[in-house]
Amino acid sequence: MQAAEFFDALWQQYIQVTPQANRIQTLFKSHGEQVLNDHVAFRTFANSPICLAKLEPQLISMGYQAYGAFRFENKHLVARCYKHPEQDELPKIFLSELLVDELPTDCQTIINTLIEQIPEDCVQSPAIFCSGILWQPLSSDDYQTLTQHSEYAAWLATMGLQANHFTVSINLLDTFTSIEQVNQLLLDEGYRLNEVGGLVKGSPSVYLEQSSTMADKIEYRFSDGKSSTIPSCFYEFARRHSMADGTLFDSFIEGNADKIFDSTNSN
Repeated sequence: MQAAEFFDALWQQYIQVTPQANRIQTLFKSHGEQVLNDHVAFRTFANSPICLAKLEPQLISMGYQAYGAFRFENKHLVARCYKHPEQDELPKIFLSELLVDELPTDCQTIINTLIEQIPEDCVQSPAIFCSGILWQPLSSDDYQTLTQHSEYAAWLATMGLQANHFTVSINLLDTFTSIEQVNQLLLDEGYRLNEVGGLVKGSPSVYLEQSSTMADKIEYRFSDGKSSTIPSCFYEFARRHSMADGTLFDSFIEGNADKIFDSTNSN
């Protein structure tokens, strides 16, 4: 699979459950902007047929290279980021995985029941990143249990393997050159932004500023027949700054990302 085809398939799937992203892109275009992506992010389960180590070769097959590793103690996550060394215009990729063994026993039991349903040989091509849920829906009670201990786990159990968010590159906008301008545009249009740690996560001093909408909502039917409105995906905005050597910072900041994860919280 070619990278352009890969990202087009991801985007089409993403806007089906994140219609705000399509509307926001249209809003930028109405101001004469061309919207380009800074990065795309995915979530997955450790110790599973779709763990980070098994997914990474599919990114490498498209020419991507790993260049950073991260640990989020409070959220029980690890992550890696990837970039394409020969095609700078391609989005970076941020791939995180949940360390299931660090969660309470009842959460581990629920998640392991999902993992057991994933075919061992399901990772065959980059198309796996569009596979969604690879297990039967969980019960509403199990969902609530996961939500209490890990919003990340609850999201992944209901949404599966797909683009968790796309990210607008503010650096490549012409009119809205600061993250504050972008945020104000969205607030003026009535979008709800992630306020955890403030509207702007990061600062020029750490070379990266990020903000995001709160996730869109979808109707989800649980295995016990109950339905509920749950978070789907969100849209992020990133402004990168030059480092002391004059090059643009191209990695990620754990403190920023930790707060961005909260964009899919149910509250």
